[in-house]
Amino acid sequence: MGLYDRDYTQADFHSPYRNSPQMRMTFPRLTPAVKYLLIINVAVFFLQILGADNILTRWFSVFPHTILAALQIWRLLTYQFLHDGLYHILFNMIGLYFLGPTLERHWGSNRFLKFYIGCGMAGGLFYILLAIVGFLPVGFMIGASGAILGMLAACAILFPQFIVFFLFFPVPIRIAAIILIFIYSANLLSKGPNAGGDSAHLAGMAAGALYVFTQSSRTAMLLKIRARQWQKKAVDARTLQVELDRILEKVHQKGIHSLTGKEKRILQKATSDRRNQNKTT
Repeated sequence: MGLYDRDYTQADFHSPYRNSPQMRMTFPRLTPAVKYLLIINVAVFFLQILGADNILTRWFSVFPHTILAALQIWRLLTYQFLHDGLYHILFNMIGLYFLGPTLERHWGSNRFLKFYIGCGMAGGLFYILLAIVGFLPVGFMIGASGAILGMLAACAILFPQFIVFFLFFPVPIRIAAIILIFIYSANLLSKGPNAGGDSAHLAGMAAGALYVFTQSSRTAMLLKIRARQWQKKAVDARTLQVELDRILEKVHQKGIHSLTGKEKRILQKATSDRRNQNKTT
């Protein structure tokens, strides 16, 4: 797949998603997370071609030949930075370079990085599942394609105005995504060449699409959780204040010696908290 993306739009396009950036037909400026991902991938590739390929593949690829190996969680991360030859890393890094900066600027570096790694991990997990149930043969799986295809799916939903070069022809990104889903699915179901890789491609795309489609519901859920937390803090603060008022009244009437051990600890904690608040204000 020739995955060249411009930086990418008609000036009058408005995405249906809120806060979507407006794009221009130009090469994207590198963003921090994308830059470091490119550096790490290229550095690891040089280690591979300098003679460390066998060791790196053996210990850091996804290789579910046993249940124990399937449970080695670090492989779901590390396999994404290994590649099988120049063309493999070239096309993946082209995809990262052209798609990544737009998503990173849209979401921020931390959120983008979690998304990228998560899509790659989804690809590895799906392959492990298919290998464990015997649908696919067990082998070494490496490459960032799951994460790259996750970005492709996300961009197809968020920025349908994107144009990508598919087999040297410019097509809308959504058309390219649909064609790729069909090709990957057909090859996976027929257990054709690189069916394991295509399982990771499809899982990465599914994870990317799911992340975007559930964004509003996840935001609403997070806001609800935070509201409950603040509500609980407010209730706890009111309860503590009532207890403090009772303790202070008891001290006023009977003296400090009349307090129980628990009441003294509450009073001491309240005094300490008040001092800390005064220091920070």
